[in-house]
Amino acid sequence: MWQDFVAAGTTSDWQSAKLGQHATGIALTNLSRGLYADHVNGLVTKGEPKLSPTVSSVEPADTPTKIVVTDCGDSTNWLKYRKDNGQLADNKPGGRHLINAIVQKQTDGSWKVSDYGVHDAGTC
Repeated sequence: MWQDFVAAGTTSDWQSAKLGQHATGIALTNLSRGLYADHVNGLVTKGEPKLSPTVSSVEPADTPTKIVVTDCGDSTNWLKYRKDNGQLADNKPGGRHLINAIVQKQTDGSWKVSDYGVHDAGTC
């Protein structure tokens, strides 16, 4: 999901079909809304975050349909820039963010992120 979001962020393409390949529900809505806001504000995102996700819980244990993934993502090299002049638009230098995501098995057997939360920089 994050790779698709990073790719779409380079042009703030809130309509990227790739977003729906790995996200659904609230997660997909939040990704699209964030990219739409960047588009309207003339922003693009450059670079990429450093991620090291781990599974923190599985439900039910014997035949999982829901997994909670936790990460401490580093956004230091993943920042917003003005599309018109290429100038850095972020007034924060990025940092390490606690990320929690719910990944659910879909009716077609695929797994998609259905919700996620990214906490403020410095939370991990």
